[in-house]
Amino acid sequence: MYYSNFKSGLLILILLMTIIGLSKPSATEIIQNSLKTNSANVVVGAERFDIYLPWINDKNIALMVNQTSLVKDKHLVDALIEQKVAIEMIFSPEHGFRGDHGAGEKVLDGIDSKTGIKLLSLYGKQKKPTAKQLKKIDVMLFDIQDVGVRFYTYISSMHYLMEACAENNIPLIVLDRPNPNGDYVDGPMLDLNYQSFVGMHPIPLVHGLTVGELAKMINGERWLKNGAQCQLMVVPVLNYNHQTTYSLPVKPSPNLPNDLAVRLYPSLALFEATDVSVGRGTDYPFQMLGYPDKSFGDFVFKPHSITGSWSRLNYAGESLYGIRFNNEDSSPFTLKYFLEWNHKFGNNNKHLISRPDFFDKLAGSDKLRKQILAGESIDAIRKSWHKGLQQYLSMRKAYLLYPE
Repeated sequence: MYYSNFKSGLLILILLMTIIGLSKPSATEIIQNSLKTNSANVVVGAERFDIYLPWINDKNIALMVNQTSLVKDKHLVDALIEQKVAIEMIFSPEHGFRGDHGAGEKVLDGIDSKTGIKLLSLYGKQKKPTAKQLKKIDVMLFDIQDVGVRFYTYISSMHYLMEACAENNIPLIVLDRPNPNGDYVDGPMLDLNYQSFVGMHPIPLVHGLTVGELAKMINGERWLKNGAQCQLMVVPVLNYNHQTTYSLPVKPSPNLPNDLAVRLYPSLALFEATDVSVGRGTDYPFQMLGYPDKSFGDFVFKPHSITGSWSRLNYAGESLYGIRFNNEDSSPFTLKYFLEWNHKFGNNNKHLISRPDFFDKLAGSDKLRKQILAGESIDAIRKSWHKGLQQYLSMRKAYLLYPE
C-alpha cells in the first residue's frame, strides 16, 4: 500500500514542480539564470517542507545527516522535531554527526545529547544499515552537503544507504543541495577493479552532479548490489543551475574550512598519497603544500595538533617548506601542482608517490600513476581521459535535474 502511494507521490511531485515554476526554461532563461543565480537565492531541498513533509508525517523515519544538514540556521533534526516528525534514529557518515572527527578517525555509536535520539555510525567496519536496525523504519532521509569529488566519502555512504533501502523496501528521500564544484566535469574515470570506499562508481574524479542527480544515476545505472534499485524521491534545489556560484554555509568536513579549500580539494587531495603536507594541522588545510626540506619553497609553516585535523604525517612542530595558495589559484581540477612537485622530488632523488595503492584508489586506477612515473605531459594525460569523459557526459544528461 505504501509503495503504491509513494509512486503516486512521485507523479504529484512532478506536477508540483511544474506548478511552482520548475518547468523546463527556455534557452534565454537558462542563460539569464546562469548570470543571476548565486548562494543568496538558493533554496535547498531540506527547506522545502511542502514537498516532503506529507511523506514523512505519521511515519517512523531515520536520517543520514551531519553538521551540514541545515534548514537556514537550524539543524534539520531540530526542524523536523518542531514539525512533530517521529525520528527513530540518525545515521552518521565519516567525520560524525557533528562533523568534528578527522579524516579516517573512528566514529562511534551513541546518543545525541540534545535530542536523545540514537546515533549509529556508518563509518568504520559497518558501512550499511542492517535489516534489524531498519525494522521499524518507514522512510529514510539523506541530507548531506557534498563537494562533487568522487573520493569524498559522503557519496559512498549514500550508496550503501540506497542499497539498504532497496534490500528492505524502504523509500529514500534525498534532500538535494548544490555542488560547489558542479560547474564542470574532469579527471580520470574510475576502473571498477579499483573500487573502494574512496571510489564506488565508474565516474570521473570531478563528476559534476549534485547528490540527488548522482542518486538517480546510481539507481538508473543499477550500480547497487545485484543491480537493485531503491524507491527514490529527490527533493530538488530551487534557483540553482550548474553554473551557480555557491558558497557553503558550514564546513562540509574539518579540513575544508572555506571556498578556496573546497575548490582546490580535487587537485590537492592526490597529495594525500604522498609525504607532502596539504596543511592539515593548520588553520588553512588544502590551501598549502609543504615538505621538511628548504629546497621545496619559500613559504614556511608548522603543523600542530588540532581537533578534527587528523593526519598520518608526523610533522607536528616541524618547519615545512612549500607554497601557499590564494583565491587567484581557485581554478578547476589540475595536475599542474602534482607534476611540479613530482619534478621537485625527482630533483632530490626521491619518489613523490609514497603510497601507490592509495594513490591508485584516489585516481581510480593505476594508469595515472604510471603516466606520471613515465614523465608524460599534462596534455598527453588529459588526452587519455577524453573518450571516457565523453561517454560519461552523454550518460550524465539523462540524470540532470538542473540546467547546465
